[in-house]
Order: sequence, then structure tokens, then C-alpha cells
Amino acid sequence: MIGNLSTVVADFTMSSFLQTLAFSFSITGPIFVVLVLGIFLSRRQMINDNFIDVGSRLVFNVTLPALLFISISRTSIEQSANLPLIGAGLLLTVVGYVLLELLAAKTVQPAADRGVVVQGGFRSNMGIIGLAYCFNAYGDAGLAGASLYLGAVTILYNVLAVITLSRSLNRDQGLGPTLRGIARNPLIIGILLGVPFAWSGVQLPQLVVRTGEYFAQMTLPLALLCAGASLNFRAMRSDMRSALIASAGKLLLVPLLTIGAGIALGFRGLELGILTLMTSAPTAAASYVMARAMGGNAPLAANIVVMTTLGSLLTTSLTVTLLHGLGLI
Repeated sequence: MIGNLSTVVADFTMSSFLQTLAFSFSITGPIFVVLVLGIFLSRRQMINDNFIDVGSRLVFNVTLPALLFISISRTSIEQSANLPLIGAGLLLTVVGYVLLELLAAKTVQPAADRGVVVQGGFRSNMGIIGLAYCFNAYGDAGLAGASLYLGAVTILYNVLAVITLSRSLNRDQGLGPTLRGIARNPLIIGILLGVPFAWSGVQLPQLVVRTGEYFAQMTLPLALLCAGASLNFRAMRSDMRSALIASAGKLLLVPLLTIGAGIALGFRGLELGILTLMTSAPTAAASYVMARAMGGNAPLAANIVVMTTLGSLLTTSLTVTLLHGLGLI
């Protein structure tokens, strides 16, 4: 096995690597452009703290739920549901979350930042980058399979994010208030509202679809503008250790755990590709929105988004190239 792996690695050509890198950059590059635009507009005082607060609330409460609702409602559960893959994604997300909690408890100070680090370590940008990866790799089949995976895992992401942020911010209000907070989460509501339409196959009225699309299309640019405008480079230097811990978790620990387990469970081809691409996506911009909405360290969350988006250019390219060379995806 070691000999075969060495042969595959030795056979990689620079041209194939550059093609894969160009593919990754075509997805992540625009995100950097919008982030930098947010920084520029903030420096020119065209975006201020009030805009960031209002924009973040708008994304969290309206546009991102609309995006998830439209995406899920258009998916055929009967044709696209892959229960073993979804089950593996859910289980491995929980395992990764527990490992990150243990790591953060020993390495992250102050304790109030631990939830931001943990969330940044497990929460992938599946709704934007992950779906784009899967569509470019596998076309409509990849998009359909990834959409239901996204729906199920996103619910878990939000549950775990609420738990870890509440714990680190000393908001231990008991099980009842925590569950009510999760049930009232706009992102979870958006997903749950879309499930009946996906299950029944009922088509939404065109007016609802067009209106939802307008809001959904606002999500990524507005979230990234707010994230870029909130970047504090002094804070980035002071929070560098915490941001690096979260980035290592997101780019190395969680993908290695998930992909390794997926191979061991027998996933290959499209299934392993979806698992790989959804997990290898950088930290979701929604992690910044949720951290800010819950009173966490929003600049740290924004820094993690930037660092993992940059790092994922390399790690995703290497991972896809290696697995493709081994004939696994």
C-alpha cells in the first residue's frame, strides 16, 4: 500500500495539479474578492458598525433561511436521499465536534472564545462552496445528492453551534431554553419548512420561488461584505493562536477524520466525493453571523473564515488530486 501510494504521488503532474488548483480558486477566489471589498469599503467609511449589525441580522434571520428553504424545497428526497451517506455525515460531524471541544478546552484562552473556535473547526461552507464543488465535479447528480446531505447536516451544525457558543459564553440556561433557542433558530426553521415540499414533490408558486431567490442571492455577498468590514487586523494578531487552532481543525483534523472513516465504511466514487468536498470546504460565513448574533468574538470568527478559505485552496486541491489518483473518487 505504501509503495502504491508513493507511486501515485510520484506520478502527479504539475499540469494536473495546476488544473485542480485553478478549479478550486475559481470557487473560492470570488469569496476573497468580496471580503477584500468589505475591508476596502469599511476603510473608506462606506460601511460602518451599524451597517454590519443590521446586515448580519438580515442574513441570519431572512436571507440565509430563504436560501436553505429554496434549496431544500427543490430537492426530490425519493431520488436523492442516501441514508447511509447522510447518517455517516451526521455521526462524523458529532465525533469531530467532540474532538474539537476537547482540544479547545486544553488550548484556547479565554474560555469565551472556545465556542467560536469549535464552530469554526467543524462548520463547513456547504451551502455555497460545498455545493459548487459537488456540481462542478459530478453535475446534477452531485448537486442533488449534496443538497439533502446539506439539509440534514446543516440542522446538526446549527444545533452544535448553539450548544458550543452558549457553553463558552456561560449561557447555561438548562435543556428547555436551549431546545427552544434551537427550535427558534431561523436557519433550522428555513430547512424544516422546505422538507415537506421536497418530500411531497409539490411545486412552490412561482411568486414564492422568485421572491425567495431574490433574498437567497443576497446571502453570500452581504454576509461576506459584513465579515470583511468587521475584520480587525490587530485582533487577528492577538487571536492568531486561536484562529490557527480552528483552521487546523477545519482543514486537517475534520477532513482527515471524515474522509478516512468514509473510506473505511466503503464509500467510493460519487458518495466519497460528496463527503470529501462538503467536508473540505472552508468555514462557513454563517459561523461569523451566528457568533456575532450570539455575542461571541465576531472578529475571531471572521478571521477563521478568511484563513480557512485561503488554506482550503491548497488542502482541497491536494485531497482531491490524491483521492482521484488512488481511484477512490
